Amino acid sequence: MSAPTLTTDMILVMLMIGVAVFLFIVEWVRVDVVAIIMMVALPILGLVSGKDAFIGLSSNAVVSIIAVIIIGAGLDKTGIINRVVAPIVRLAGNSPSRIILMLSGTVASISSFMQNIGAAALFLPAIQRVCRQTGIPISQVLMPVGYSAILGGTITLVGCSPLILLNDLLAPFELKPFGLFDVTPIGLALVTSGILYFILFGRFVLPAREADGDEPGSQFDAAESYRHLGKMHEMVMPENSKETPTVRALRDHFLLHTVALSPDGGRTKLIPPDPDAGIDSGAVFVVFGRPDMVKKAADIYGLQVKPELDVFRDELSPNMAGIVEAVVAPRSSFIGKTLRQMRFRKEFQVTPLAIYRQDKIFYAGLSTIVLRPGDAILLHGTWERFHILRENNSFIFTHPVDAEVLYPQKAIRAAICFAVAIGMVIFTDLKLSVCLMTGALGMILTKVLTIDEAYQSVDWRTVFLLGGLIPLGIATEKTGTAAYIAQRVLMLLGQVEPIVLLAVIGILSTVFTLVISNVGATVLLVPLVVNMAIGAGVDPRMAALVVGLATSNSFMLPTHQVNALYMGPGRYRSIDFMKAGTIMSVIFIVVMITMISIVYGI
Repeated sequence: MSAPTLTTDMILVMLMIGVAVFLFIVEWVRVDVVAIIMMVALPILGLVSGKDAFIGLSSNAVVSIIAVIIIGAGLDKTGIINRVVAPIVRLAGNSPSRIILMLSGTVASISSFMQNIGAAALFLPAIQRVCRQTGIPISQVLMPVGYSAILGGTITLVGCSPLILLNDLLAPFELKPFGLFDVTPIGLALVTSGILYFILFGRFVLPAREADGDEPGSQFDAAESYRHLGKMHEMVMPENSKETPTVRALRDHFLLHTVALSPDGGRTKLIPPDPDAGIDSGAVFVVFGRPDMVKKAADIYGLQVKPELDVFRDELSPNMAGIVEAVVAPRSSFIGKTLRQMRFRKEFQVTPLAIYRQDKIFYAGLSTIVLRPGDAILLHGTWERFHILRENNSFIFTHPVDAEVLYPQKAIRAAICFAVAIGMVIFTDLKLSVCLMTGALGMILTKVLTIDEAYQSVDWRTVFLLGGLIPLGIATEKTGTAAYIAQRVLMLLGQVEPIVLLAVIGILSTVFTLVISNVGATVLLVPLVVNMAIGAGVDPRMAALVVGLATSNSFMLPTHQVNALYMGPGRYRSIDFMKAGTIMSVIFIVVMITMISIVYGI
């Protein structure tokens, strides 16, 4: 096997690869700008045509990413993703290790049957929200989850594009094809090793960096400023209770503010209830109050106090509702009026919990206090109502109301759009980008998202990063640079032990997939390594399998689609991927070769 002759174009391509990697490391410009530099420089040097230079922006992969991000935004906006993640978060609590374990395991499982970029994009909004709620820096969660999405693609033969192609590339050599689950033991070992790596060593290799807008303190801490407010408790009035209070009576006698009431045990839900509403037998209601006052009311009325929210778990979750502090503006129309005169609770559908005035805090008699400029009113309600209230110039919010408004009433429409997209992927021969863009368009036409919300959900840095690097991969293949490097390495290797040959093939595949697409690396390398393995007396199927798996070993640079997607939200730098990804790449190769040796007896 003779290697092709080194040409000027090959030298230029290798030089451009070196420049790109150098700029990734030194970060003189942002990584997406580096990609745009490649997009412009390659046709100027004559290494790709003008058409190929921008073909990445319309590639199947990039369009698919745009579509799946929009679909994910729609599913998140309606609370569907949150419903999937909520049980995971409840089990994990505030432990970073458990959150990484459960989120990574879930995403890896989905990625075993779905394109890893799709699984990563769908869970991105939910991961951002979980990190805001728990106070865990998102940079310590996104990378482990992203790596697990990539690793999950190795669990089945349909988990990633290289493994899907593998049997087709083996057909010309008349080699036995691999079955759907032939790679499963190896893939599970890779996923497990990746998750354990971050659980055990994550604090040493992951940056503790907050994402934009996620800094602690961006949400108002009512417990700090209103110490006698207490906590939220869900309570149940016993059946056949002889004495039943009103919402107003609980507030005036026990300083318990009722923010939600279900008079029939869960079928009808009032958020908030009318102050004169009675809390009758069998009613379930939620109050803010001090534990001692909650116990006192429970003893008098025989109330059952639940350990956590149950009936109102979804409606009053931090994703749907919360507390804000609003100050009466200097020229507010509310000055000189009481909350009762304004029918405040009924008009705005939020619950006043306290009023702060000149170093005094009032928790009772709120409806009779005449409002003055500068009065601060503590309010509880849904984020949707607060966004509406913010438009009223009578109040100034002391903290930004940056929580997203979810629309669970649109969940069925979002689920149908998602199902249509997935159905088209499975049951039609249309390109992946067409199928997914159909689902994304459905989200807009059914008004799950507005077109502006769809545009805003896309991280355009990711789009240009991937779109700009695709022509570099095209140049590497078309000029023969990739084939030249691969054949040179294999020729220099000579006769070695089978396990050493497979390890070298794994390293070579890893290097190639950092520069060119994993599909391109697989198509290029499989024929080369099969011929090399046959000549060296090594099982050619194993050599091809190493290529199919190792082209997922793409952790050291933000060039993989998942890494590019998570780079912006996690505020990662290239050096972060190199620091964590280099060790992960070594672990990947060691575990892969070990498992192939055990499973196939190499």
